[in-house]
Amino acid sequence: AEARQLLESIDISTLIGLRNRAIIATELYTFGRVGATINLKVEDCYVQERRLWLRLHEKNGKVIEMPCNHNLERFLDEYIEAAGIRMEMTAPLFRTAYRKTGRLTDRAMLQRDVYGLIVRAARAAGIQTKIGSHSMRGTGITAYLINDGTLDAAQRMAGHADPRTTKLYDRRGDQVSLDDVER
Repeated sequence: AEARQLLESIDISTLIGLRNRAIIATELYTFGRVGATINLKVEDCYVQERRLWLRLHEKNGKVIEMPCNHNLERFLDEYIEAAGIRMEMTAPLFRTAYRKTGRLTDRAMLQRDVYGLIVRAARAAGIQTKIGSHSMRGTGITAYLINDGTLDAAQRMAGHADPRTTKLYDRRGDQVSLDDVER
């Protein structure tokens, strides 16, 4: 619910808002590490079989290619179109903004930039839960598993060598109901 609230609260009337929504959605829907997200080039976002795909370059040289969720596909398309970067194939997909002008630079964002935008967006959305770049991965994996996704597929999508690592991100057991507490 908070992930949905976060995505829906972002002001997408600006290019920076479109970029921020696309970054957060990429983190949530791909389970990718923030390093893989900030290292995406425009060419890593491509069409195959009439669907948008992402090529994530994860740690240890692992490359994960996966189709985009329909929401992520829309968010990325809207951002790329507004930014006018579709033909800049070797350029960074997610770029820093030039001060407060709302214009993008040609430099890739850094991990701290993504962390800062997530924290600011969460605060603006009224979300009190402490979240950051890494929690996007856990939220995405947990939501996927809640919606009948398999641990094996989540493991592949997250680029984990061992299913035990993927299980560390599974927060389904953290839900304690009010009835449980009142008992």
